[in-house]
Amino acid sequence: MDELFEHPLTEKNIDGTVKTDGNSPPPPQMPLAARMRPRVLDEYFGQQHILGKGKLLRRAVEADRFTSLIFYGPPGVGKTSLAELISQRTDSRFINLSGVESNVAEIRLAAESALQFLRTRKQMTTLFVDEIHRFNKAQQDVLLPHIERGTMRFIGATTHNPYFYVNSPLVSRSQVFQLEPLDEDDLQSILDATLNDSERGLGRLSINLLPEAASHLTRMCDGDARKLLTALELAILTTEPDDEGIYQINLTIVEESIQRKTIVYDGDGDAHYDTISAFIKSMRGSDPDATIYWLAKMLYAGEDIRFIARRIVIAASEDVGMADSNALQVAVAAQQAVEFIGMPEARIPLAHAAIYIATAPKSNRAYLAIDTATRDIAKGRTLAVPVHLRSKTRKKLATEGGAASKEEANYAYAHDYDEGFVPQAYLPEGRVYYEPTAHGLEKRIGERLDYWREQFEKQRGKK
Repeated sequence: MDELFEHPLTEKNIDGTVKTDGNSPPPPQMPLAARMRPRVLDEYFGQQHILGKGKLLRRAVEADRFTSLIFYGPPGVGKTSLAELISQRTDSRFINLSGVESNVAEIRLAAESALQFLRTRKQMTTLFVDEIHRFNKAQQDVLLPHIERGTMRFIGATTHNPYFYVNSPLVSRSQVFQLEPLDEDDLQSILDATLNDSERGLGRLSINLLPEAASHLTRMCDGDARKLLTALELAILTTEPDDEGIYQINLTIVEESIQRKTIVYDGDGDAHYDTISAFIKSMRGSDPDATIYWLAKMLYAGEDIRFIARRIVIAASEDVGMADSNALQVAVAAQQAVEFIGMPEARIPLAHAAIYIATAPKSNRAYLAIDTATRDIAKGRTLAVPVHLRSKTRKKLATEGGAASKEEANYAYAHDYDEGFVPQAYLPEGRVYYEPTAHGLEKRIGERLDYWREQFEKQRGKK
C-alpha cells in the first residue's frame, strides 16, 4: 500500500500544481490570481460573516472540530482558497478532486489512501471536491460511508445551491456555508497586497495604478477576485513601461482590460432566482425604479427574454388583476412584441410593460378567488349544477323522455331584463369567492357587485 502514499493525488496543491514546502515562490508562469492565493488566514479577505472573530467556522477551524463542509457562492470569492487554508490550519493531508474530471475510481483511491494514513501515521486527510454539483448521484453516494466512518474530512465547493444540486444525505452530513461576493474594500485590499508582494505578486515592478483605474477595476469585477487579478495582469502585460521603467496604468488601460462588466448571474442558480424574485416583488411593491434596475440586470446577463415576459404577464393578473385589467393587455402585447422583434429592441416593450405593472393600482383578489374555489373543490363536496343552468342538449333529452321539470325551463336570460341583470341562483349554495378592493377600477366593480349580491340575497330569501 506504500504506492498510495506517492499517488499524484497527494502530491498536488489545490490548484493542481506540484506541492512545495510552502516557502518556495510559485512558478512565474502561473496566473497572477493563482499565485496570490492566501497562504494563511490573515491573508484571506472577505467572508467575515463566517470567518470573523468568534464566528462559527473560524471557531471550528481553530479548535480543529469539524467533519464535513460545503462552501457555495459565486466564482472568485475564495471557496478553493478557504478549503486549502483550513487543511493547512488543521495540519491534515490535502487531496484535491474535481467534479468535472474525477470519477468513482479516484474517489475510492483517495478514501483508501486516507484510511491508510489514518491507521499508519495517525494523520487525517481532507478531501476537497471542487464543483461538487458536477458529480452525479452515484459519485456523491460513494463519499457517504467514508464520511460516516470519519475516514476523512470532506470539503465541497459549488457555485450552485447545494440544497438543490447536492444529494440530501451528503448535505445532511455537512455544515453548509454561503460565501458572498467580495465588496470593493476587500477587492482594493487584494489589489494593494498584489502590488506590494515582491515574491508572488507585482511588487518587483514599478507600477502606478491611478485611483480612478483601481476604482474601475474593483467596481467592474462585481465581487470576483479572480476576475480582478486577471484584468490587472492583462493591463500590466499589455503596457510598456515609461522611460523611468514605471508602468502607468490609467483608466483607459483598465477599461480595455475589462471591457464588459462581470456580474454574478447564473441561468439556473441562486442569482437567477433571486433576481427574478426581486423583479417581481418590485413590480408588486409599486417601485418602478427598482423594477427597471432588476430588469436591466437580467437583460445584461443574457436572461431569456421570454421568461421575463411570462413573469410580467403573470404579475399583470396576480398583482394588478381587476384593479386595472388593461395591465394584462399591455403585458400580453409586450410578450407578443418580444417574440416578434427579439433583442436588443425587446428591452423597450419589456420596460414599458414592467413599468405599467409597477405603477398600476394593485389587487390580488382574482388570484385569491380562483385559489379559494379550487381548494373548495379539492377538499369539499362537489356542488351539482343547478337544473336551470344545465345545457340545452340535456334539457332536450329530458323533455323527449318526458322527464322535463319546471325548474329546467326557469332559466332567465339576463339580456331580457333592464341593465342586463336578473337575480337567480348560479350556485346551489351562496358562496363568496371574489371580494374586490377599493383600488383603481376595482372600487367601481365593488360598488356594482354589492348591489348585485344584495339582489341575489333577496332572491334566495324568497325561496
